[in-house]
Amino acid sequence: MNSLRKIPATVITGFLGAGKTTLVRHLMEQANGKRIALIINEFGDLGVDREILAACGVEGCTEDTIIELANGCICCTVADEFLPTMDALLNRADPPDHIVIETSGLALPKPLVKAFHWPEIRHRVTVDGVIAVIDANATAAGRFADDPDAVQAMREADDSLDHDNPLEEVFTDQLLCADMVVLNKADLLDDAGLAALESALKAQVRPGVHLVPTAYGKIDPAVLLGLDKAAEDDLDARPSHHDGDDEHDHEDFETFFIDLGPVDDLDALEARLLTAINEHDILRIKGFLDVPGKAMRHLVQAVGPRLDHYYDRPWKADEQRASRLVVIGLHGLDRDAITARIRGLAPVAAL
Repeated sequence: MNSLRKIPATVITGFLGAGKTTLVRHLMEQANGKRIALIINEFGDLGVDREILAACGVEGCTEDTIIELANGCICCTVADEFLPTMDALLNRADPPDHIVIETSGLALPKPLVKAFHWPEIRHRVTVDGVIAVIDANATAAGRFADDPDAVQAMREADDSLDHDNPLEEVFTDQLLCADMVVLNKADLLDDAGLAALESALKAQVRPGVHLVPTAYGKIDPAVLLGLDKAAEDDLDARPSHHDGDDEHDHEDFETFFIDLGPVDDLDALEARLLTAINEHDILRIKGFLDVPGKAMRHLVQAVGPRLDHYYDRPWKADEQRASRLVVIGLHGLDRDAITARIRGLAPVAAL
């Protein structure tokens, strides 16, 4: 069967907080009647990203079109979760025109792309392209290595080098698998800063990979969809630090959730969250809050020192109001100390 007759699938990868979900939401807003199925993968126990998309009010973002694979990295659960999900999706009476897969920020895209060779799906779907979304401002500040230039020089000198910093390893593996890199939050950089970032990234990505600056994930779907790369057929051209590994695990990372109960003072909670982030190796905090007297659910998302929060949708009549946050960080998080800080059981340090 010609690959053009297969259902195209776009893999959207990118580090924690880069803006993948915002970009996917924009894709759905601009779908123009195209039937797009979403597979959302989260690293953690609380499916925040799926809830954000389901609550966006955009036509097409419905319970039937958004499938969540929670509490596990998609690259580690290919046989157990991803393949059965794809098989069921492709066997629907009215299959989608396009499939968009948003991976966890801790996922390696190459094992997922490799799964498209499995007999159950290889004749029916193809990887149209792998899109890596990065936080341009954070990357320009060197967030994924203590000395990005030195790490890059060592990588060029020794392809088998093992990196001590797992964030750098995940980030570069995502870049090396990409067919396009979206430089999200580019509006936070001046022209000189953006040019310097693009120059540095061009030295890391594969030849022919385009870098596309954007803000708030707003990019024409025609730019991202329809790349026709058949990425599953050129895996050898997509190097990874984990090539040859039998499997990939996430022992470098851990996640847990905190139940808070009703939250009366959002400002006080924000101060506690920022203090916890400053004191511990927290990469991401996200979740929902029950604010007494408010009919709407309150969404919280924190990436490093940046924290966003807003009311996203009304509480449903049949759902229990609750406040729960997911905390993601490097292995060895002091869960008790973080929980005490966020719950207000420890004094808040001056910011």
